[in-house]
Amino acid sequence: MASVNVKRAKLAEADVHQKTVALNRVAKVTKGGRTFSFAAIIVVGNENGVVGHGLGKAREVSEAMDKGKEDALKNLIKVPVRNGSIPHEQYAKYGAAKVLIRPASKGTGVIAGGAMRAVLESVGVTDVIGKSLGSTNPHNVVKATIKALALLRDPITVAKQRSLDLDHVFNGTNND
Repeated sequence: MASVNVKRAKLAEADVHQKTVALNRVAKVTKGGRTFSFAAIIVVGNENGVVGHGLGKAREVSEAMDKGKEDALKNLIKVPVRNGSIPHEQYAKYGAAKVLIRPASKGTGVIAGGAMRAVLESVGVTDVIGKSLGSTNPHNVVKATIKALALLRDPITVAKQRSLDLDHVFNGTNND
């Protein structure tokens, strides 16, 4: 896998931007009545190729969001972003959620909805086409999107793995 987990110490909390993807109120019925708690799905990123996701659960909304941010900072990945887009098309699946992300030309913007948009904007992608297929469960869509981003490889890595120079990777010429 081309993406490498980023150490938490490398990324100061001031550098990351936090986005709340979903906030659920959960009720537990007890003998004394209903007990409410909250579950928050949080995506953090530095908008420069690093993104992570987390889930926080607590009795208060702010505590759930804080726990989600802490969890997200533990799950950071590095994504190759070139000229505001991704290097190649990628498909990934998590549970019943399937996502397809494609690079787009300059000026296209982020064409993706809901949970995918939050992840792609947090990583710093400005031009991409994303399609969410199957389940729309935000937990699984976020995880599938991050899995797709983790599977991306930049041209330099591909050239090293194939023992080629960058011209062969980009132009496809093979004079061997």
